[in-house]
Amino acid sequence: MTDVIVIGGGSAGCAMAGRLSEAGLKVTLVEAGASDTHLKSRVPALTSSIVQNPQFDWCFKAEPDETIGGRADVWPAGKLLGGGSALNGMMFIRGHEWDYNNWAELGATGWDYKSVLPYFKRMEDNERGADEWRGVGGPIAVSEGRATYPITEAWIKAAENTGIERRDLNGERAEGVDYVQVSQRKGERCSSARGYLRDSKSSDGPEILLEAQVLQIIVDNGRATGIVYMQDGTRKELHAKHGVVLSAGAMNTPRLLMLSGIGPAQHLAEMGIDVVRDLPGVGRNLQDHVGTHVVNEVNATTLNDDARGLRGAMSVLRYALGRKGALSTSIGHAQAFVKSRPDLPAPNLQISFAAFAFDFDEQGRLMLRKNPSVSTLVGLMRPAYRGSITLRSGDPLDPPVIHHKQLSTDDDVDQIVEGIGIAREILEQSPVAGYVTSELRPGPQLTDPAQLREYVRMAAIPMYHPVGTAKIGQKDDPMAVVDPDLKVLGLEGLWVADASVFPSLPSGNTNATAIMVGDKGSDHVLKGLRVNA
Repeated sequence: MTDVIVIGGGSAGCAMAGRLSEAGLKVTLVEAGASDTHLKSRVPALTSSIVQNPQFDWCFKAEPDETIGGRADVWPAGKLLGGGSALNGMMFIRGHEWDYNNWAELGATGWDYKSVLPYFKRMEDNERGADEWRGVGGPIAVSEGRATYPITEAWIKAAENTGIERRDLNGERAEGVDYVQVSQRKGERCSSARGYLRDSKSSDGPEILLEAQVLQIIVDNGRATGIVYMQDGTRKELHAKHGVVLSAGAMNTPRLLMLSGIGPAQHLAEMGIDVVRDLPGVGRNLQDHVGTHVVNEVNATTLNDDARGLRGAMSVLRYALGRKGALSTSIGHAQAFVKSRPDLPAPNLQISFAAFAFDFDEQGRLMLRKNPSVSTLVGLMRPAYRGSITLRSGDPLDPPVIHHKQLSTDDDVDQIVEGIGIAREILEQSPVAGYVTSELRPGPQLTDPAQLREYVRMAAIPMYHPVGTAKIGQKDDPMAVVDPDLKVLGLEGLWVADASVFPSLPSGNTNATAIMVGDKGSDHVLKGLRVNA
């Protein structure tokens, strides 16, 4: 018997388990994957070797999407301690103030910007120091990138020359251009597992069960009392005095709720699952950022040069000696948050620059280009479509069914086309223009808006930021799954804390927000336990 079970040792789950343990509770953290201490997770540049690697990644395949030519993308989800924070691109960005105020307007009372800011500060150990918006001394190291190239500074200055203001994007206002900050400590990945568990100052951490896949949440008379899980090929049960926190991520959380009889009654009946609680919103409201790349060849040194030959050997040595250089790279080096339309309440586009570029091999796998190149990802922050996660069957070992349309409206496509125009304008400005020798994608021949719209539909990719499938809301919202204290509606002793509770997408990469939900969520769970004591 334990006090609280936390299902999922991912970005939010580690934060939740760490904070509840600090508060004196006996916590058992149950994770389906192995530890994140593997070299491929610790060394930042090895991200591409663990994403879509079934040893570390659930590798969920979405249904064919007719809006991007019928392609069926593989959506990564961390299957290791640390979850997404142990295999993501490490770009640390909180989102815009408007995003959280919008959450509150959508029914997530107490999740407005003023309410979440103290938790962003509490979780951070920010290299830029503490101020009104930043924190130091927290479990998640937020650092400057250590893979530096002169062309990145040239790109930032070129963005300024288009009228984009240079500002601290994790500071007062997430609108403008700056270097990317990264979730690293001294050049190594700082996952939530490292920050909240291994580097914790607390003497008593949670008990951690690894390679233990949860099959079902046990609900007895309207209260979650434990779990059924599989470990070493054996079905086991674990019970909790106070309840269960589900932090399995935006794809696995709704799947586990439904396998436990919590979800849309008709769908559960079709799967042969007894209904414990009819909650139509479970698995609905799925959202993801979508984007496409502008790729250019340049006459400057980039990571493409530093990854091969003698320079590659020197990069290994530089990382071994000082944890700097190419092997410390994140997925992006600089970024701008901009509005392509002046009447918008917050930036609708993330323009992310990297001093490297990929091609695809014959099997469709990413491979670094041989020539010095740069890439600019144009990401749409608020796509219109809402997809769904449903069950494939009542078998708890079956993957979920992911229905999602990346580009459901012409307006979404138009916004990305507008973003391509902004990215091109930056690349045409001094000083970065002096480095650019050619445009590879979309290609200089594509200038007509109709051509670019066609290109976007062909080349758009998911940005792997799924959220929203168990959203926070008020009791009168038929699609709400949890209340503002993250308690599952209509049940006792069951909370959800991960990206699935986001009512809508924040601007930018979602990992920092997921960790914040776990950190802040621990206070909501503790409040609930005090009330019911």
